[in-house]
Amino acid sequence: MLPVANSQGKNVQVNGTTLWVEDTGEAHLPVVLCLHSCFLDGAMFDGLVEAAAGKFRVVRPDFRGQGKSALDDVDIITMDQCADDMAALIEALQLKDINVMAQSMGGDVAFRLIAKHQNLFRSLVVAGSSACGEPPEQGARFAQWVIDAGEQGFTGDILEMTMEVMFGKTTRNNPEKKELISFWRKRIEALPKTLRPAMKGVMHRESSVALLSSIQIPVLIINGEEDMPRPPAWSDEMKRELPNSKLIRLGKIGHSPTLEAPEQVLPAIIEFYSDPRV
Repeated sequence: MLPVANSQGKNVQVNGTTLWVEDTGEAHLPVVLCLHSCFLDGAMFDGLVEAAAGKFRVVRPDFRGQGKSALDDVDIITMDQCADDMAALIEALQLKDINVMAQSMGGDVAFRLIAKHQNLFRSLVVAGSSACGEPPEQGARFAQWVIDAGEQGFTGDILEMTMEVMFGKTTRNNPEKKELISFWRKRIEALPKTLRPAMKGVMHRESSVALLSSIQIPVLIINGEEDMPRPPAWSDEMKRELPNSKLIRLGKIGHSPTLEAPEQVLPAIIEFYSDPRV
């Protein structure tokens, strides 16, 4: 069975939009702010909520134009715009001394957010992510993917490509992971064509590598060897540029480590938040 999160959801109006936010709500516990992957949503952190129970308050917003948050009828939703949304949400919820859990797109947002507001943050875990923009060849392929998904929705070859991006080959072919893959396949298949502006923002993101040297908080980088969209070399770059970081690399794991290998990843994340030294 997939884990069931123990949290309450609400709409929060910030920065000219409405964000859906799941929050376990324990005011006395230290905070973990979860920033999700494109195509997924705050539900991807259900397992983290279970692992953090009694230790951390877990706050999980859906980004603008994704999940249960308000749609945005624009051409593109940028990473900087999402970072500004998160800063406004932090202010609205009066969060401080924040630990961040960032997956894929969440990392693109997190680096921009933390670089601007470093005094608000205690530590960062970045999984299946990077700080660079898309290289030309991959960027062209992904740009067409954005166009096709916006026109046709997540069916056929578009759905298959999305699954190949989000989960490693070993995970997709593992009979023991069949329930996991089926769950997220159905969720992705149901995504609306209106996800296109958010997708475009990720695929056309600018590099944030120049920001990394300014980020002084401890950072745990988690990367799967089978991560197709954010390959190991990109995690190595983050490790070199972040002054206070360590890297965990996982064999036979793809782009979504917290989902593909929760038994390895979630305890490591909780341990890091409890004592974020590298």
